[in-house]
Amino acid sequence: MLLKEDMAMRNSLFDLAPLHRSSVGFDRIFDLLENATRAQAVDSWPPYDTVKLSDDRYRITMAVAGFNREELDISVQPNLLVVSGERKSAEQEGEFLYRGIASRAFTRRFELADHVKVTGANLVDGLLTIELQREVPESLRPRRIAITSSPVGVTLEQDPQRQIENQAA
Repeated sequence: MLLKEDMAMRNSLFDLAPLHRSSVGFDRIFDLLENATRAQAVDSWPPYDTVKLSDDRYRITMAVAGFNREELDISVQPNLLVVSGERKSAEQEGEFLYRGIASRAFTRRFELADHVKVTGANLVDGLLTIELQREVPESLRPRRIAITSSPVGVTLEQDPQRQIENQAA
């Protein structure tokens, strides 16, 4: 009998069902993989670069020629960066014979990993640069766990040897 999740997995390019069965808490990553494999219209405007500067620093640079700061909007939602632009119509002198400079509105979405924050944005010479930093909280960083010889199921507070050591200290 196929489950609903199994049917959804079979519709994508990759079968992620084995990963679902052996992993816990990775739902967001699986959703990202499934969304990435769906056929979507490719929108390559405006062009952008994504650069990894270090283990925890990234930069996105978008070519937004013709847009000024007031016509651009950057918003951050949980795990999502949205950059949008809409040019205000300006009075043009004369009639266009050819219009090759794009002036259409755009919205570009970037999925962000957990704990990635936008630290700044800058618009210079038609390039919008967005700085990103991963800031993992201290409570989520790897830590060393002491190994004891207490019987299974006995917590440190219940261990008589630990109680004697704590009283002596």
